[in-house]
Amino acid sequence: KEKLTIWAWDPNFNIAIMNAAKEAYAAINPNVEIEIVEFAKADVEQKLLVNLSSGTTDSLPDIVLIEDYNALKYLGAYPDSFADLTNKIDYSTFAQYKVKLMTTNGKTYGIPFDSGVAGTFYRKDLLEQAGFTAKDLENITWDRFIEIGEQVKAKTGAYMCAFDPSDGGLVRIMLQSAGAWYFNADGTPNLTNNPAMKKAVETYAKIINSSMTMQTSGWNEWVAAMNSGNVASISTGVWIMGSIKAEASQSGKWALAPIPILDIAGSVNASNLGGSSWYILNSSKAKDTAIDFFNKIYGNDVAFYQKILVENGAVGTYLPSQSGEAYVKPDEFFGGQKVFVDL
Repeated sequence: KEKLTIWAWDPNFNIAIMNAAKEAYAAINPNVEIEIVEFAKADVEQKLLVNLSSGTTDSLPDIVLIEDYNALKYLGAYPDSFADLTNKIDYSTFAQYKVKLMTTNGKTYGIPFDSGVAGTFYRKDLLEQAGFTAKDLENITWDRFIEIGEQVKAKTGAYMCAFDPSDGGLVRIMLQSAGAWYFNADGTPNLTNNPAMKKAVETYAKIINSSMTMQTSGWNEWVAAMNSGNVASISTGVWIMGSIKAEASQSGKWALAPIPILDIAGSVNASNLGGSSWYILNSSKAKDTAIDFFNKIYGNDVAFYQKILVENGAVGTYLPSQSGEAYVKPDEFFGGQKVFVDL
């Protein structure tokens, strides 16, 4: 058998989804063995960087997952290390913002995967114990979110949220919701004279220092805080749904609300956090098979996308997949809410 080796992170999301893709491709081409190797996200990035920097390709996989924020860092420094897929993938069928993220110097390199559309996932039962309804979380500011959270903590004993103080994810959500970023369009830093940046950092400091916040360290501790029932909400990308649903005993207790806004002109109750794409290494001895795998599954199989939407909360950026029964189906884990319509 020909073999494809894949590096990725997050067992409840990326790994689970790639296993579903592996199963779907096996029905088409049973002569390909696919090995999916799980690492922590930071370890994937470190191992990839070390190998590319040293010019050593023997230890590299055939396929690697790269978060969209980091893509141009690798493509800019090591463009010859990744397979040019410009004429190998039909990019017109994917959301164009994803395609732009993997395009440099007129060449497109990756296979667009998921959206990181953000929301506030919350324990409906805990908020109701504190006297709040779904309406109380609609179109609110982060300052109001903190006020609600402190009452939830006082009345139920559960923290409203958990964050690792060194993680910048929530700041990115806040910045993008206000139409701002760390950089200007020309790539120059946009750190001073940036009202959204100032407000986002101030707001994050308030959240971290509030009695409603449980401070955690790293991914596992963050997810465990939520699954244990110690935390009543989590504001992040849709990809967290796989980890939320991993605790089956909490089915029916969760709901989804829009993210809060910064108290600043132009901010909206919508944002994005993360989202990743797959890249084929030029050193792969099975490059053509890897391209075929992605064309057949990620660039064609709508049923696959419906499956991973329902089972893993993956909002794919393959445009033909963004309709169908799965998107409008009530989700019993979220109390019958049509979460994907809302997202």
